[in-house]
Amino acid sequence: MRLDGATGERHRLVVNGRIVPLRATGREGEYVAGIRYRAWQPARGMHPTLPVDAPLVFDLYDTWSERAIGGCAYHVAHPGGRNSEVFPVNAYEAEGRRLARFEPFGFTGGMFDTAREEANPDFPYTLDLRRGV
Repeated sequence: MRLDGATGERHRLVVNGRIVPLRATGREGEYVAGIRYRAWQPARGMHPTLPVDAPLVFDLYDTWSERAIGGCAYHVAHPGGRNSEVFPVNAYEAEGRRLARFEPFGFTGGMFDTAREEANPDFPYTLDLRRGV
């Protein structure tokens, strides 16, 4: 995840109600972080008790007003159910499929409080949604 144009003390990136641990890149207002999540629940899997985290709801949280000032929702598959069984023919079709999974709406409205959590010492700039708060 890359966030451009944010003020470090004022803005936070929140995913599904949890703060993403951002790291400054050295450019003014640019931050990066990693997000791990469970996309779907297969019939047989290594971790049958972990719930699915999709869709991911991204909020740009303003700490001064304590509300989201923007955001989007990301689906791991086409939100309308139009999932393809074949690989894309070219890069344009692949880009179209990726863009169809993002919705420019669906972020959290109103005032809310974000979940407080400790950073993982092994991966300090990665939010792991598979772990509990």
